[in-house]
Amino acid sequence: MSIDVGGTFTDLMVDVPGSAATMFKSPTTYPDPIGGILGAVELAAGARGVSVRDLLAQTEILFHSTTRAINAVITGNAARTALLVTQGHPDILLIREGGRTDPFNYRNAYPAPYIPRALTFEIPERIWADGRVHAPLDEAAALAVIEQLKARKVEAVAVSLIWSIVNPVHERRLGQMLAEHLPGVPYTLSHELNPTVREYRRTSSCAIDASLKPIMSDYLRTLKARLEERGLKGQIFAVTSQGGLVDVSDLAERPILALNSGPAMAPVAGRHFAELEGATTAIVTDAGGTTYDVSLVKDGALPWTRETWLGPIYQGNLTGFPSVDVKSVGAGGGSIARVDSAGLLHVGPESAGSTPGPVCYGRGGTKPTVTDAAVALGYIDPTFFLGGQMSLALQTARDAIQTEVAGPLGISVEEAALSILDLTTEGMVNAIEDITVKQGIDPQETVMIGGGGAAGINAVLIARRLRCDTIIFPDVGAALSAAGAMMSELTTEYSQIGFMKTTAFDAERATSIIADLVSRAQAFFEKAGPNARDKRIDLAIEARYPSQVWEIDVPLRGATFETDADVAALIADFHARHVDLFSFRDDGDAVEIMSWRALARCRLSDATSIRLADDAQETDALAHRPMFFRETGLIDAPAYRLEHLPADTEVHGPAIVDSNFTTIVINPGARAVRRPGGHLVVHSAA
Repeated sequence: MSIDVGGTFTDLMVDVPGSAATMFKSPTTYPDPIGGILGAVELAAGARGVSVRDLLAQTEILFHSTTRAINAVITGNAARTALLVTQGHPDILLIREGGRTDPFNYRNAYPAPYIPRALTFEIPERIWADGRVHAPLDEAAALAVIEQLKARKVEAVAVSLIWSIVNPVHERRLGQMLAEHLPGVPYTLSHELNPTVREYRRTSSCAIDASLKPIMSDYLRTLKARLEERGLKGQIFAVTSQGGLVDVSDLAERPILALNSGPAMAPVAGRHFAELEGATTAIVTDAGGTTYDVSLVKDGALPWTRETWLGPIYQGNLTGFPSVDVKSVGAGGGSIARVDSAGLLHVGPESAGSTPGPVCYGRGGTKPTVTDAAVALGYIDPTFFLGGQMSLALQTARDAIQTEVAGPLGISVEEAALSILDLTTEGMVNAIEDITVKQGIDPQETVMIGGGGAAGINAVLIARRLRCDTIIFPDVGAALSAAGAMMSELTTEYSQIGFMKTTAFDAERATSIIADLVSRAQAFFEKAGPNARDKRIDLAIEARYPSQVWEIDVPLRGATFETDADVAALIADFHARHVDLFSFRDDGDAVEIMSWRALARCRLSDATSIRLADDAQETDALAHRPMFFRETGLIDAPAYRLEHLPADTEVHGPAIVDSNFTTIVINPGARAVRRPGGHLVVHSAA
């Protein structure tokens, strides 16, 4: 079972070995999203003809992703957190890492630190870069600080001391003192969470993680308790922003891993469906009710970044953790359309969310949205939304568009609805161009994956603007992130600082470091449970030329360095990786290794088994309904059911392909074909 809590809908996928997967959507509930989760579970239980207790009792594994962590940071509702630093270094979060998007703009206000100076405390102690203790920890001063933390009523504590990554003795002792004298208040030690030499990144990640612990621990504990009360006996795994899975108990200890966890799963699923069509480079889109998430899978590899900012680049806060690179824009089915005082149309980033939702939901919304535009144009069947779970108010949607858009612009409702879709399309195209054209990738040489419940409304229009011919709509695409969680791997990464130059390579020390990392990875596999398979440990180093500021990741061929040839291979691999990234190499220079890493991963389910049931059948009569296209005007066009389409059946636009959870618009001139794997391939060329 896989659950993805989105801004508008909570998606649930149920995969039973030996049978097809089933998919369900329930409105996300606020402020308690667990209500939406239980609502989706009730739908699944009803569809299977069993009780909620029986369904949960049969569930061996539950995957879960949520926006709760990122929402807490963005809205400023994270816990009241204190930061303990080495005496003389209170400005780590204030100084941060330099940079600005506009080199000629000096008027931006300097960003405030994630934890204010008023809650930053200096601890007398100092470790040298080689691990020697320069100044011992002043425990009396530390106790005095802890008393101040009590008086300030802090809810969490972040501890980030200089060079603790080399010798963590002082951080560990502070952790012991906090546990003893400030019981019940969670804390994070930087050397355990993110052992990197980058002081700002290490401290920033430590601060963010600590601030999320009270909120996420309470949420995960409540989620687990409420599901177990209703019969769940299986394991619960949480999705991470690194595109992997961790046990919920591990996530409670490192909640920073949950930031952007939902969007990170779309590329995982997108890669799988691109490979089914023989494509290695894919634009993966996930169009939900609130946001439009895009990412690029290149040469079969997930997109990675170490520059993940919460908020605007350089003005926000750097997470300090690598994550799947996903770009989000405020455009989705719930994006609100409005006309400003100058007579210009805007769509988003404001969203109607699930409450009240689009006007057509009939829940009190008055501002027209992208979904309302699709209903007004006839693309979405008002009687078959979410497979008939909801009836949509067509005339109410048209009235709202007339009042808010068509009237002020002096155009018809249909022209206004098309304009809403056109403007939404432009915003989505711009987001895709940022990760393709601006990165040297030609969209014509890629395929596009249409994921998310709102993806099919304007995917052909987007593809035509990009000159991308092929769009793949997975049968599970409406819950692409939930499906991605099922296809993902249980992962965790272990790292250790171990500086050495290749000109003075210490093979014995290197082998010892790797052996320790492998041992920790093996222990992780033992905790993964009986369903773990395809176990693998990927070893890598972070290294650089001596004159460089930033390191690059280089995979290791083996776990030992028994001969000079092993070291030579490491050096050759670094040069090759440098050429791949920067198009040059310096064979005459040494290589400096900064840290060593081991990524442990295993799989819990088979990605190829996750597909919905086919129900190919002859219908009494092909359904038609009135639709409006710019090329044709109002036309009576066919509406097919995706699950009823036999494999290799071609559909020519103008037409609609409906499923229980999404609507795919086949614009005039486009054509589509249902593949044996269940997915729909659309060729956009007119």
